[in-house]
Amino acid sequence: MHRAETFVLGRDLVAATQAHINGTAGVVFGQPLEDLTKAAIERFLGRAEAGLAFLKGCRSVVSTVDRMIDRTRQVHEGRAGTLRIGYTDMAIAGVLPGLLKQFRELHPEITLKPQQGPTVAQLRRLDAGELDIGFVTGPISLPDYAQHCVQAESFVCVCADGHPLAARDHVVWRDLAGLDIIHGNRADWAHFYDYLLPQCREAGFVPKVVQEGFNTAGILGLVACGMGVTILTDTVRATLGPDLRALPIIDASERLKTMALWHTGRMDGPARFFVEFLQAQPEIAS
Repeated sequence: MHRAETFVLGRDLVAATQAHINGTAGVVFGQPLEDLTKAAIERFLGRAEAGLAFLKGCRSVVSTVDRMIDRTRQVHEGRAGTLRIGYTDMAIAGVLPGLLKQFRELHPEITLKPQQGPTVAQLRRLDAGELDIGFVTGPISLPDYAQHCVQAESFVCVCADGHPLAARDHVVWRDLAGLDIIHGNRADWAHFYDYLLPQCREAGFVPKVVQEGFNTAGILGLVACGMGVTILTDTVRATLGPDLRALPIIDASERLKTMALWHTGRMDGPARFFVEFLQAQPEIAS
């Protein structure tokens, strides 16, 4: 094929592709689109192998353009893209995996990026626009934010098998007075302490925290070493080793709530679909 013919063919193919993108079937280079494409193919008559290669290439280009158009439309409408989700240890041990699985089945084109972090850190990242949705210990009262309760858990005391409490079926708050307690860092676990401390004070004591762990796994590791007991919530049962026991605190007056939290001014894209999905779930009562 001469270079001039190649140029004309390439020009016609580009024009046909552009018309396909625009969704128009009008006139291109002074000719109807169908005639233009037909003329481009007819230039290969008598060159069977070249004609077949050209036809295959045309079909491939049109298919690729169709996929690009569909993907671009999905991103524009929020049905595709990335959703950054923060979560606490309690959330990921509880209902969150099931919620994310359901959402992925409904919106497979949206890529989920879950990121672990305590509530305090998630609030900072939500404010900075680094997270789209946070699953935090709440409720949270902040302007420009909305929330939906997805989980409410009872409190439990976790102890090692060899601890004196291990023979009990349950405990009350007063049973924990004076015991060595392992817990999370006070600054990072501030919202958990907002639940813990008032209930301990109501029972007439301040918890004696002797060691701090970075997260639930670290706390349980220290408890397993026999360094003390800890106070967590029901979902921890799924992660306990065979040498640990979870005892219900039967006089606990509160349940710890996990809230889905989002900034109401940033509801474009995948976040909007996720919030609609969450709001279709029944809100958990305290």
